Amino acid sequence: MKRSHRVGAICQILTESPQKIFGYKYFCDMFSAAKSSISEDIAAAKEAVAATGYGYIETISGTYGGVKYVPDISSDKAVCIQENLCSMLKEENRILGGGFLYTSDIMYNPEIVKGMAQIFAKKFSSSGADYVATIETKGIPVAFMTAHLLNLPVVVIRRETKISEGATVSINYFPGSSERLQKMSISKRAAEPGSKVLIIDDFMRGGGSIKGLVEIFSEVDIEVVGIGVAIANIEPQKKKVSDYFPIVYLGEVNETEKTVEAISNFQIF
Repeated sequence: MKRSHRVGAICQILTESPQKIFGYKYFCDMFSAAKSSISEDIAAAKEAVAATGYGYIETISGTYGGVKYVPDISSDKAVCIQENLCSMLKEENRILGGGFLYTSDIMYNPEIVKGMAQIFAKKFSSSGADYVATIETKGIPVAFMTAHLLNLPVVVIRRETKISEGATVSINYFPGSSERLQKMSISKRAAEPGSKVLIIDDFMRGGGSIKGLVEIFSEVDIEVVGIGVAIANIEPQKKKVSDYFPIVYLGEVNETEKTVEAISNFQIF
């Protein structure tokens, strides 16, 4: 295999498995090449990946060392993602009754979800999380993509207990959008007690659902080390949780004039 082909293959292998460490021997065996040649290939791969602005290849020294791809995103690219999300939210045909917005096409669009996940992955890269968690359903795509970039498993909190989950722990909570009591549950096998979790969700109005997630993880001895939401409503200003990171803020939704206020989080990094 030509060197250019090896470099391309190394880039693909590393970027498809973010945060996973590959030893030099792995590539030596794969390409039947000397370690010195692989070292040169990896140096070239580092330059190629860094030029994209979406991450970098890191070398880990020591007995169990090797190389891994670390997802990253430049501030300029993050701003572009925010501006695109705000532009989509401002489309007048998104307005539903009661001041709600239709966002399913946004939250289930792989390209848009990947951009948001890249922002979350950079923001929470040093959180020390062992899992990424969300509550069903629209938060699942961005949570999964974030988990992929951080190389972490996902925990999905159910709104209704499923027999396939086995033994569960359930709590009642008040969602931020209403004062009607609701329920959520977590399987006892979903995560190890004493571990740490990063919460990622699609939308937050008053923070009731997020507060419920924090409480249910406390019940199973799991520490929440970060909260990321794609869209956070400006009102009410006093949320049921205080320490959270939004990508964009949603302001006034005027049904009469068909206007939507969407603002980027300027303190993103």
